[in-house]
Amino acid sequence: MPGENLTRVEAQERASLVSTNSYEVVLDLTTGPETFLSTTTVRFDAEEGSSTFIDAITRTVHSVTLNGVELDPARVSDGVRIQLDGLEAQNELTVVADAIYTNTGEGLHRFVDPVDGEVYLYSQFEVPDSRRMFAVFEQPDLKAEFTFTVTAPAHWAVVSNSPTPEPTDAGDGKKTWAFAPTSRISSYITALIAGPYESVHSELTSRDGRVIPLGVYARKSLAEYLDADYIFEKTRQGFAFYEEKFDYAYPFEKYDQLFVPEFNAGAMENAGAITFTETYVFRSKVTDAIKERRVVTILHELAHMWFGDLVTMKWWNDLWLNESFAEYASTLATAEATEWHEAWTTFAAMEKSWAYKQDQLPSTHPIVATINDLEDVQVNFDGITYAKGASVLKQLVAWVGQDDFLAGVAQYFKKHAHSNTELRDLLVELEATSGRDLTDWSEKWLETAGVNTLRPEIEVDADGTITSFAVLQTAAADYPTIRPHRLAIGFYNLVDGRLVRDHRIELDVDGERTDVAELVGLARPALVLLNDDDLAYAKIRLDEQSLQVAIEHLSSIENPLARSLVWGAAWDATRDAETPAGDYVRLVLGNIAPETESTTIRTTLSQLLLAAGSYVAPERQQATVEEVASTLWTLAQQAETGSDAQFQFVKFFAAAASTDEQLATVAALRDGSVTLPGLEVDTDLAWELLIALAAGGKAGTQEIDAALAADNTANGAQFAAQAAASIPTQEGKQAAWDSVFATDTAPNTIVRYTGLGFQRAADKSVLATFVEPYFASLQGVWESRSYKIAEYLVAGMYPAPLANAELREATKAWLAANAEPAALRRLVVENLAGVERALAAQERDAR
Repeated sequence: MPGENLTRVEAQERASLVSTNSYEVVLDLTTGPETFLSTTTVRFDAEEGSSTFIDAITRTVHSVTLNGVELDPARVSDGVRIQLDGLEAQNELTVVADAIYTNTGEGLHRFVDPVDGEVYLYSQFEVPDSRRMFAVFEQPDLKAEFTFTVTAPAHWAVVSNSPTPEPTDAGDGKKTWAFAPTSRISSYITALIAGPYESVHSELTSRDGRVIPLGVYARKSLAEYLDADYIFEKTRQGFAFYEEKFDYAYPFEKYDQLFVPEFNAGAMENAGAITFTETYVFRSKVTDAIKERRVVTILHELAHMWFGDLVTMKWWNDLWLNESFAEYASTLATAEATEWHEAWTTFAAMEKSWAYKQDQLPSTHPIVATINDLEDVQVNFDGITYAKGASVLKQLVAWVGQDDFLAGVAQYFKKHAHSNTELRDLLVELEATSGRDLTDWSEKWLETAGVNTLRPEIEVDADGTITSFAVLQTAAADYPTIRPHRLAIGFYNLVDGRLVRDHRIELDVDGERTDVAELVGLARPALVLLNDDDLAYAKIRLDEQSLQVAIEHLSSIENPLARSLVWGAAWDATRDAETPAGDYVRLVLGNIAPETESTTIRTTLSQLLLAAGSYVAPERQQATVEEVASTLWTLAQQAETGSDAQFQFVKFFAAAASTDEQLATVAALRDGSVTLPGLEVDTDLAWELLIALAAGGKAGTQEIDAALAADNTANGAQFAAQAAASIPTQEGKQAAWDSVFATDTAPNTIVRYTGLGFQRAADKSVLATFVEPYFASLQGVWESRSYKIAEYLVAGMYPAPLANAELREATKAWLAANAEPAALRRLVVENLAGVERALAAQERDAR
C-alpha cells in the first residue's frame, strides 16, 4: 500500500505540466480469472521537454509507446507508475498491460456467484483506483473524455458511463462493446460493470426535452427480489426535484443503477452508472429505517451527477463538499419529494449522532481537512466529511435562506460546468445571492474542528414567569472556537397527555452568552428545547426541570424530530459521562415502545446495547444486559402485530440474549416452536437468530454449515462467517482470527463480517489473548493488504468489547512506539478513544 500513495504536491506539480484530452481504453475480459488485458491510449498536452508519470497498477506491462517511440517497460514501470520523460507539446501514449482483478472492492472487482457459478465484475475507483483498470493520470483535476471498448463473454451485459451500444461478434463466444466517448469527467467516476446481470428499463423526459434512458440491474440469482418500479419512481421524483432546484438539466445521456456484489460502500456516483450495495436488494424483510436509507442513498448519488460529476473538486481536501452537499440535498429531496416526510428526523437520529461522535474523537479535523496524500483521504470518508459537513450546510441554509442557497448553487453549476473548483468558488455564488459575507462563517465552521455545547440558563419568579433567559455556549478545551448559530427555541407543555410545542422563536446565537429578551415575561413551559427543528450543529443540554419532564414524558412528545433531539441529548450526556449509563438504559427501556420513527428506534437500540455492555459499571454489565434482553422480548410480544417496532425489538433481543432462558427463546423463534403474530422468520432473520445462538454458545460449526448448505449464496456465506466468528470459545475466536490474518484470500465482505462476529462475546475475557497479536500484526497488515482490507482488520479485529485498562494501556504503548504511518495511527487512535470513553462512562456509572 505505501508504494501506491500519491501526494498533493505531486498532483499539483503534474497538473502544472499536463492537461489531458482523451483516453481510449480497450479491455479484454476473457483472458482468465486473475488478470485482464488493458490497452490505454492517452492524448495529452504537456510542457515541452518536461517529465512526469502516469499511474498504472499492473501485473505485467507489455509495452509502452510514447509519441511513436517504444520505451522499455522494465525501465519505466515499477508496477504502480510509468515514468514519462522528454514530453512534447502534444503527446500520445499507449500502454499495454495485464491488470489484476481484485476481491477487495477496489479497482475491478471479480465475484463468482456460488448459486450458479456466474462471474460478475464491477469497478470502484474512488479515491485512486481507476489506475487498477487502465493507465491514467489519477487525480480529479485532470479531466478528459473516456472511450471504452470492451470484449467479454457474449451472454454478458456490459455497462459504462455512455449508453450501452449493440455489441459486435468477436468469435469464440465473445462480443465487443464499443462505447461512445464520455463528456469531460474525472477518472474516478468512470465505470465498468460486466457480467450476466439482468435488467429492467424505463425512461424519463428531462427538463430540456431529452429522453433519458433508465436501467436497473442485479445479478441473476437476486433479480427476483429487485423492485425496479419503486426505484424508478424515486429516481423520477429526484430528477424532477433536482432539475427544478438546481435550474440545470441532468448533465449526462442516461442513468443506470446497478446493484453489485461485495460492495464496500452504500453506493458510488459513477457518471450515469451508479453502483449500489446489494444489501439494497431486499430478499428478506428489512426495517423501515433501511428502506428509507435506500431512498436517501438513491437521491444522494443522483445529486452527485451535478455536484461532484458535472462540477468536481480540484483536490480531495474538498471531498467533504461533494459528500456533504449530496447528503444535505438527498435528505431535502427525500423529505420534500417522496413519501418519507420525516427524513430530517432520520438525519438527526443517524447522521448527526455520527457527526457528534466523530467530532469528539482525537482524530477530529476541520471540515476542510488537510489532505496531504491519498492515505489521508482514504481515512477521511468519515462522519466529518459526510454528516458534520451536511449538518453545517443545513446550518448555512438556515443562515442565508434556502431560496438564496439554491440560487447560488444553480449559478455555481452554470459557471463551472465540466470543470474543477475549490470551496471559494461556491462561497462566491452564495454571497452574491444571499448578500451575506461568508468569510467569518467559513473560517469558524469549515476551518476549525470540534462541536459546541449549548445550554439554556433560565430564571423565573415565584409565579413561574421567566425573568431572564440566555443561551450559553461552550467549546472543548482542545477546540475552543465559539461559533455563530442560527437556531430555534421551542416551548413545550402537556396538553391531554401529550407534550406539544406552543411557542417557537428563531434567532442568531453567537458568543459565550446570548440573552434572549423576547422570552422574558412568558410563562416557563414544562420543557424548553434548544435547537428545536435541528437547524444548528451543536450538542444541546436540557435544564434540570426540562430533563425531568423529558425523562418522564419523552414518548409523549408529539413531534418526532423533537423526540429525536431529546433522545440525542440524553445519549450525548451519557457518552460524555455526565449522566450514568444506567439512567440511559432505564430511559430507553421505559420510552422506546411508542416511538414511531424506525431510524430513531434503530439508532437508540444500538446505543442501548453499547451502554449496557460497555458503559455501565463492569460489575453491573451482565445483569443490565440480561435486563435489556428480557425487556426487549416483552416489548416484542406487546408490539403491534407485524410492525417495524416488533421486528426491531426481536432483532435487538436476539443481539442481547445471554441467559439460557433467553437463548432458548431465540432457538424456539428460529425453529418455529415460539411464534409472534405477524412476524415471519425469513432467511436473513433466521441467520441473525443463529448468530445469536452461536454467540451464546448454543450453536456451533455443525449448525452453521447446515444453514449455509440451505442458503448457499453470497449473503449466506457472509452470515456464516459472522456466525463462526461469534463462537465464544478460544478455538472459535482463533479460527476467525486465522481466517483473515493468516491468509489473504477472503474477499472484502467476508473479512468485514468476520470482524462483526469476532467482536461479539458474552464472556469478553475470551478476547484478552488477542491483544498482543493484534498490535504485533498492525504494521504488516498495513504494508501488505489493500487499504480497505487493512481498515476492516484494524477496526474490526480490535478487541474493543474488553473496554478495560489493560486494552487502553496496550493501545497507548503501540501508539508511543509507532509514529508512522499517519493513516494507520489515526485508526488506532480512534480505537483508543472508544475504550477511554467507555472507561469514563463506567466510572461515572459506578458513582
